[in-house]
Amino acid sequence: MEKLYTASVTATGGRNGQVTSSDGLLDLKLRKPEAMGGTGGATNPEQLFAAAWGPCYLGALGAVAQHDEIDVSQATVNVLVSFNKDGNAFALSADLEVHIPGIEKTEAQKLAEKAHRACPYSKATKGNIKTSITAV
Repeated sequence: MEKLYTASVTATGGRNGQVTSSDGLLDLKLRKPEAMGGTGGATNPEQLFAAAWGPCYLGALGAVAQHDEIDVSQATVNVLVSFNKDGNAFALSADLEVHIPGIEKTEAQKLAEKAHRACPYSKATKGNIKTSITAV
C-alpha cells in the first residue's frame, strides 16, 4: 500500500475538548451532545465522523457511476452516525441515505451499494459497525 496523504489531527480534552489539524485548517471545540448528558453547543465526534464519511462516499459513488456512465453530479448523501448503548458497552451505527436524481430507485440502490463496497470509510467500518445504505 502506498500512502498518498496523511492527515494529522491532535485531540485534547475528550468529548469536551478540541481537535486541531497540524496545518491549522481544522480547529474545533467539542462538546458532548445534550442527548448524552452534555451541554451541546459545539460539534462532536459522531458529527465529525459523518462529515468525513459523506464526501468520501460521494467520491466512491462518482467513481463507480463513471464506470457505468451514470451522472451522479447532483447526488447527495445524508450520513447519520449514532452512538448506541450496547449492554454495558457502547457502539456506533450508521445509516447512509443516498439520493441520486434522474435514475430509478432500484438502480440508485444498486449503485449506492456498489459505492459502499468501494468507499474507504465504508471499508474501514465493514464488520465493525452496523451500517445501512438506502437509496431515497
